[in-house]
Amino acid sequence: MSNTPRVTVWNEYRHEKTHEEVANVYPNGIHNAIAEYLKQQGLSVQTATLDEPEHGLTEEVLDNTDVLTWWGHMAHGDVSDAIVQRVKDRVLDGKLGLVVLHSGHFSKIFKSLMGTTCNLKWHEIAEKERIWVVEKSHPIAEGLPDYFELEHEEMYGEHFGIPAPDELVFLGWFQSGYVFRSGCCFHRGNGRIFYFQPGHETYPNFYNENVRKVIYNAIKWAAPKFQAPPLYGHFPGSLEA
Repeated sequence: MSNTPRVTVWNEYRHEKTHEEVANVYPNGIHNAIAEYLKQQGLSVQTATLDEPEHGLTEEVLDNTDVLTWWGHMAHGDVSDAIVQRVKDRVLDGKLGLVVLHSGHFSKIFKSLMGTTCNLKWHEIAEKERIWVVEKSHPIAEGLPDYFELEHEEMYGEHFGIPAPDELVFLGWFQSGYVFRSGCCFHRGNGRIFYFQPGHETYPNFYNENVRKVIYNAIKWAAPKFQAPPLYGHFPGSLEA
């Protein structure tokens, strides 16, 4: 892989076509709001959406993708199990990094990789969120202040039904008093996964410079790193001391 990850930005793309409130915030879709910024940073970016053939995630598309970002909400059940397995296999093989955004916590691909419910508390009252950087030395936190604030965001609260993250980068605090593990790193097989909580469809937080920086940093972190593939199966003989 080159030093410039090839990115596919995946979005369900249903809310924007059926809810005027969402279309007003993201007239070209959440995927294009994210992709536009990533292109400005010099990344090679394409988009894919749920209603395209094979959800836009054909073998050819994934063969030319180093990192996949995933946003879904109202149609998790409409995602083909075969496509989920296609993505999962690549993550476990270390061929594909995965960045899961906001309500993607309940997507089939994230739940399958976590092996848990991935459930949580939530409410939506347009409250302020303060996102604290709790691991300043982590590459995903590069260039960020100690914390940043979002004027309005949907509350996600603990307990978050995930395995303990390998690394916790961000902790979210909401005006109503709830807290949430808002930025979590995982290693599964030979692949890397990052979950990032902000991104409710009715708020313009995918235009926020700090949110965008986190996504960009997460893509660089999750991108496959060169490594010799592990060897499995029966090995005859013995290893000499």
